[in-house]
Parts: sequence; structure tokens; C-alpha cells
Amino acid sequence: MRIAQVAPLTESVPPRLYGGTERVVSFLTEELVALGHDVTLFASGDSVTSAELAAITPRALRLDPDVRDAMAPHFLMMEHVRRRADEFDVLHFHMDYWSFSLFARQRTPFVTTLHGRLDLPELWPIYRSFPDARLVSISDYQRRPMPFANWAGTVLHGLPADLLTPQDVKPSYLAFLGRIAPEKRVDRAIEIAGRAGMKIRIAAKVDRVDQDYYDEQIKPLMAQPHVEYIGEIADHEKSAFLSGAHALLLPIDWPEPFGLVMIESMACGTPVIAFPAGSVPEVVEHGRTGFITPDVAAAARAVEDLPSLSRVAVRRRFEERFTARRMAEDYIDLYARELADRMPALAVAAE
Repeated sequence: MRIAQVAPLTESVPPRLYGGTERVVSFLTEELVALGHDVTLFASGDSVTSAELAAITPRALRLDPDVRDAMAPHFLMMEHVRRRADEFDVLHFHMDYWSFSLFARQRTPFVTTLHGRLDLPELWPIYRSFPDARLVSISDYQRRPMPFANWAGTVLHGLPADLLTPQDVKPSYLAFLGRIAPEKRVDRAIEIAGRAGMKIRIAAKVDRVDQDYYDEQIKPLMAQPHVEYIGEIADHEKSAFLSGAHALLLPIDWPEPFGLVMIESMACGTPVIAFPAGSVPEVVEHGRTGFITPDVAAAARAVEDLPSLSRVAVRRRFEERFTARRMAEDYIDLYARELADRMPALAVAAE
């Protein structure tokens, strides 16, 4: 199958550090190539891939101080993809609604995976205006605000099986991984660890938009003796970090569309203690790969129950449910359905 993967230009594919969408695009692209498909990746020029790279910009926009209008390169990319559309069997976009207007007016089938939250009313008129645009959700929960949309399916994210693995270290702390922002509730994670009488290590970035929140509300909490803030970490550091944790804490306060950090933890055999927001109940199996708890007190009590969970079994469930190979195979099935559905319409149009 000839497949175009179209990624945002803000980060490289894969990103150097934080970047959920671009990481997933990279994992998917590499697995599709490994399965024998002819894949072209439209992305920034500093991306690294075994597919054909169609570079739109020299480097990721976030790393280019000369770029002041980030929309312009994305607009250019849409035109590049359109001019080459006939080369592909299917176009796969990872850029929300950017492609709808242009690509609804051409012949090549296209699908769009939505990676963000959809509970924003200003988005709904756009999706209502393009009822034929085929959408892919990354959890069933994610699509709830838009039941009217043209959903082609749900494909849960996956990681390369050997990207993160359990390490032979003795767990000695609770972990928080990802981003410090109001919706991620690192303050709750710190409180949970304190109530459980356990140390917490925090590996997280602070975006500029969240700097005031960090300085005013979170930084004072970091001074507590049971808290260690180690900053942002890369993939090659995560296996040791997560393997050394009794559990990953995810006391989120927003409708999480998926949450890669949960399956990163499971890949290391580390259980997850999370609040039941967004996709959490679809990812964490309560009593098997972690515990889903309603509040801080219950999360602290769940720490006491962690010995009842097998870390070997947690890793096994990751291998069964959340590998990049499974994700790629799910997308191949979806592409095939789209092609089969589109063929009659194309035949009529050609008459």
C-alpha cells in the first residue's frame, strides 16, 4: 500500500524530547515500513525515518527562531501533499481539521487522526461542515463530544515493543512523568505520595505558557523533603526512571484523549494509579495494570495494594494491547476499509 503520513511541523518526527503526536506518527510510520508498505512522511527536515521523507521545513518550527508565522509552513505543506496526492492509495493526516477543505475536493481517500481534546464548542461547526471527512479517535472517550462526526474507527496508541523495557532495579519511589500544567495535577501527585509516606520523583517539562503556574503554585511544593524534581527526560532515560517506581501517578483533571505516559509505564512493568478522567478506564485495567481511584485519599490507599499486582503481568498486558505493531495493523485494516468503501464512488465518478 502507498501511504502518506502528514505530521505537524512544530516538532520533528520523532521529537527530540516532549511531543506526543509526533512520537506516535514516528512509531506508526516505522511499523508500516517494517510491514512492507511504501510510506512517505511529510514532516520537518530534521525528522528521522526509514520512510521517504518529504521535508517541508529545514527543522522543527519550535527550534527555528527565524519562523514567526507557524501557519505559513503548514499551509505550504498542504499544497505539497495535494500536488502529490495521486501517488498514494491513502493519505493519513495528524493535523486536526487542516486538511478538510482542500482534500475533500480530490480523489485520493484520506483519514485524519484527532490527537487532542474535542470538548471545545468552537470546533464543532467545523466538523459539522465536513460530514464526509473520515476521522479516527485515539480512544472511545475522546469522541463523546462529537457523536455526529464521521468516525472511521478508534485506534489506541502503541509503542515499539523494545522502546521501553523493565529494568532490574528495586522500586523505591512513586513517579510523575510528562508535563507540569494545571490539568495534569502534579500537586495532587505530590499530596498522594506524602499521604502514602513515600518519595516522589517528578520528571516533567514546564511549557512557557505554564511557567507562572509552576512558579506560583508548584515550585513551593517542590521544597518538601519527599519531593525530587529532575526535569524533562528523553526516551532513553524512561526505562530506568519508570522501572524504579512502585507506580506512576496520573491524578489528572481533564478529559485526556489517550495518555501515552500510561502505556510507557506499563511497558516497564510499572502499574499506574490514575483518576477516572478521559481515556483512563480504556487504558488502565483496574486491579490488573493499576488502580483507578476517585480522589487523593483513595489513591494513597491504593499504594498499599501495589504488591498485589504482578509487574510481569503488567508488561505482558502492554505487549498484548499497546505495541506499535498492533497499532499499525489496526490502521492498515482501517485504510483497507476506506479504500474498499471509496472504490464504488470512484468508479461512478470516472463514468
